[in-house]
Order: sequence, then C-alpha cells, then structure tokens
Amino acid sequence: MNIYVSNLNYRTESDKLQSLFAEYGEVSSVRIITDRETGRSRGFGFVEMTDDNAGQKAIDALNNTELDGKTISVTIARPKTEKSNGGYNRNSGFNRNSGGGYNKNRY
Repeated sequence: MNIYVSNLNYRTESDKLQSLFAEYGEVSSVRIITDRETGRSRGFGFVEMTDDNAGQKAIDALNNTELDGKTISVTIARPKTEKSNGGYNRNSGFNRNSGGGYNKNRY
C-alpha cells in the first residue's frame, strides 16, 4: 500500500518516518519529496507498506497526529495523473471567432 504523508516538518527525515510506520507493519520504502533546486523538503512524502491491512492501521492511527511539532495528514496515495500537454490549454486564449471584441463588419 502506498501512503501519502503531508504537512511534514521540513526537518523530518525519512528514518523517522520509517520507524514511525514500522510500528504498524513492514515498511518497504520511504521517500520524502525534495525541491529539485534547493534539495529542501517540500513537506510531504510517501511510505510504502507491504501489507494493506497494516497500512490501513497506520493511516487510521497516525492521521492528524503530531510529528516534529506539526500535525500530519496521512492518507492512501492516489495514482499520479499525467498532463497530456503540460497543463497548457491551447483553447484558453483569445479566439477571434468567439464573437468577443470589436468587429467592424458586424455593425
């Protein structure tokens, strides 16, 4: 089970998350997401647990609890969605056929 952990303290390290979740079952991986340019934590991460039941117990027990001075949010991770065009919408700009603006042939 892949678990999403948000609102992490920027100083929280993966070893701490590993031991926290290991209390509920076997943890196969922990990844705290960092900024590409600065290397600083972005305040969220993912914990992969081998057993779904243990993962659900960890979610139930740890959601809205305090870790390193911050109240963390723990949920099932949703699959990453891909943006087909990088988030750019070609049709969101000015459309000369939309009827907007001044058209000297209309009046």
